[in-house]
Amino acid sequence: MQSVSDQLSLLKRGTVQIHSEKELAGKLALGRPLRVKLGADPTAPDLHLGHSVALEKLRQFQELGHMAVLIIGDFTAMIGDPSGRSATRPPLSHEQIMANAKTYTDQVFKILDRDRTEIVHNGDWFSKMTFTEVVKLNSRVTLQQMLQREDFKNRIENGSEVRLHELQYPIMQGWDSVMIKADVELGGTDQLFNLLVGRDLQKEEGQPPQVAITVPLLEGLDGVRKMSKSYGNYIGLSEPPSEVFGKAMSISDELMARYYLLLLGESLPADAHPMEAKKQLAVRLTARCHSQSEAEAARADWETRFSKKDLTAADLPTFTPGPDKRLLALCAQAYQDCFGTVKSNADLRRLVEGKSLRLNDTVLTDPKSELTLNSGDILRLDKKHAVRVD
Repeated sequence: MQSVSDQLSLLKRGTVQIHSEKELAGKLALGRPLRVKLGADPTAPDLHLGHSVALEKLRQFQELGHMAVLIIGDFTAMIGDPSGRSATRPPLSHEQIMANAKTYTDQVFKILDRDRTEIVHNGDWFSKMTFTEVVKLNSRVTLQQMLQREDFKNRIENGSEVRLHELQYPIMQGWDSVMIKADVELGGTDQLFNLLVGRDLQKEEGQPPQVAITVPLLEGLDGVRKMSKSYGNYIGLSEPPSEVFGKAMSISDELMARYYLLLLGESLPADAHPMEAKKQLAVRLTARCHSQSEAEAARADWETRFSKKDLTAADLPTFTPGPDKRLLALCAQAYQDCFGTVKSNADLRRLVEGKSLRLNDTVLTDPKSELTLNSGDILRLDKKHAVRVD
């Protein structure tokens, strides 16, 4: 293993808080692989780059010789993490959760080293607990502690409900740390309360308390809100290479430095032109999700489409028009069929007003028009998306 100071220098990069750095140094000085915990509730089938910020930090620990312990929250997902939420999450069935969990474990190994990863499900212990054991666990945390949480306080002040089962979540996440004897736990900044509960429960069980490390919440492609599928501002780990590359190329120059730091653990190349730096970022993110050859092919295709403006030679998704030939209906269908994106009529009218919609070389300006499409025609939807008529 590297020296403690060298490990600390790497691990501190891109973090928000380490509670505490002195304790982390002490654990690193033990000279054994640390058990570094990251929990994931499979509430949806796909991961995106926002999830990968913590995964990247976990990978750094692995590269330093430590063991990643990935907890699949098959039990906690039935409650739903209330962190950062303004309302109670809708409940999911165990069948939905386990189906999502399968895709999670497939996708995390795009980033993590499989040989240094231990995967456990917290249903292995929570499903066996008696009600007496649940009551005893609850008795270790006070209502006053729970109401210190900003999200709970805000909901109560706004007259929104906080359901009692949501109060269980931090306790359950903390108990996970006890069960796996975590040395370190990673989480987003909205997870700090939960991570500290884990420290308290470990102390009560006679275990050394875990070090809590928080990482930033990654802004999405809009550069404002955190990356989320519900906001449509995400890059999915399982999206096609051309989509990953194209979405990465759409981020602002201001956001690019943050993506370099949080997703690659590096500084923005000082000597590179901003466009070339962005292409390098897009290639590396695409290679992380797929392969280097696919990433290079995605770059070549993007340059054909947008740098050389030659869509006729580009590898475009094919589109089979439905019976409704109205412009907005066709465009909505193309987005849905080829890119899995739902666009409202208001979204599409804005594209018309911005003169983004084109059929071959013709700008489409009438949202009420009907189109006659022939095989081989190219329908350009926006700066990043175009389809070829089947």
